[in-house]
Amino acid sequence: MDVPGDLLREAVEVIGNAYAPYSGLRVAAAVRGASGRIYRGVNVENSSYGLTVCAERVAVFNAVTNGEREIVEVLIVSTSRMPIPPCGACLQVLSEFAKPDTRIYSVSLPTKQARMWRLGELMPEAFRLDKALPSHRGGESNKPSSQGGSPVL
Repeated sequence: MDVPGDLLREAVEVIGNAYAPYSGLRVAAAVRGASGRIYRGVNVENSSYGLTVCAERVAVFNAVTNGEREIVEVLIVSTSRMPIPPCGACLQVLSEFAKPDTRIYSVSLPTKQARMWRLGELMPEAFRLDKALPSHRGGESNKPSSQGGSPVL
């Protein structure tokens, strides 16, 4: 499988900066913004595991910090034996800034295996606050959506 070479180079360049003393799993990500610029991130573990931050979120936050509001491509590299998809938290963050057809590539450095998914394939029902809140314009806030589900009351 062909992966975007520029994203791969950027991620490989920073994977050594990952801070993974607890799991030993080093991960780096490179995301391309709509501007064409590339933003990088690495995983940063913490002894309080819940405070660990994944490489994908670091890269997205780096992009947003630099003014991007749309992510058009994602590449992950890791020291895992298999290509790994983003975790649920990372998928939720990506869904805020990327479209469902956004390609997410993952490469295992030890085995050189690669895989590609689309964001909508991995996160088909992302939470969207704009869809969850009742309409403040007097709209039909309690009407069931046409995409399934039944009213509780």
